[in-house]
Amino acid sequence: MIKRTLCFSNPAYLSMRNDQLVIKLPQVEKNDSLPDSFKESVTHTIPIEDIGVVVIDHKQITVTQGLLEALLANNCAIITCDKSHLPVGLMLPLSGNTIQNERFRHQLDASLPLKKQLWQQTVQQKIHNQAAVLQTCRNLPTSNMTKWEKDVRSGDPDNLEGRAAVFYWKNLFPEVDDFTREREGVAPNNMLNYGYAILRAVITRSLVSSGLLPTLGIHHHNRYNAYCLADDIMEPYRPYVDELVVRYTDDYGFPEELTPDIKKVLLGIPVLDVRIGGQKSPLMIAASQTTASLARCFTGESRKITYPEK
Repeated sequence: MIKRTLCFSNPAYLSMRNDQLVIKLPQVEKNDSLPDSFKESVTHTIPIEDIGVVVIDHKQITVTQGLLEALLANNCAIITCDKSHLPVGLMLPLSGNTIQNERFRHQLDASLPLKKQLWQQTVQQKIHNQAAVLQTCRNLPTSNMTKWEKDVRSGDPDNLEGRAAVFYWKNLFPEVDDFTREREGVAPNNMLNYGYAILRAVITRSLVSSGLLPTLGIHHHNRYNAYCLADDIMEPYRPYVDELVVRYTDDYGFPEELTPDIKKVLLGIPVLDVRIGGQKSPLMIAASQTTASLARCFTGESRKITYPEK
């Protein structure tokens, strides 16, 4: 089942009733001149079980503890945004799988050679998907990236991921002089930041569902990063976000600010069509397949991560 992604960008009261998310508007609730029947008519409800990601993007949003508990029990990812309307926090359930303890132990015991091989697969698929985006969106020859993909060794000691990234970003947005991918950079970095945050939440949610510890990465290991494994596993998925941003900017230019319409486009990332295992699937479902295959790698049942392929 495809879970819904909800974004709240205006003042709201969010609570729970009968396993439903209840949305009320403060300006309506505080108006004593309005009849209760009218207030009830503008109250919206959504089944908790249908929700996968919630984005809270306004300082005047009130969320009840009961709702938070229900959302987390349903393995929902809750994202909070800062004053610039960019995602700044992520809340996840502590337990998302019935055999989580066993999965944790396998993950912690994973050998260095295995993690290096898994990172090799990850980098190869990322470069492959990046090359496909350049071919599709920019009609560029990518024989160099195809060679780099094939030449990636265990652990990527030659940093072919970085070499491919330089070529990729140089050609992806030719309208922007010397475009570089950086968090505080010029547009469309703002769109990429927002899109990657949504993607990161989807991947992290899937890792928790698969009983894995999102903090312990196979390559990323920043001591201050609570989601190193999510940052590893999302790498081959990033080009899907990139392509979405490219198609938007080709049509509408490079926005200095993220408008509600732009956010609406980016909030569609969890339902983007991807091809995985020879079949078309929504990205959120594909992420679950990827993290489940990673869990099998840690238990020794498999040696290959299942990633989407463009």
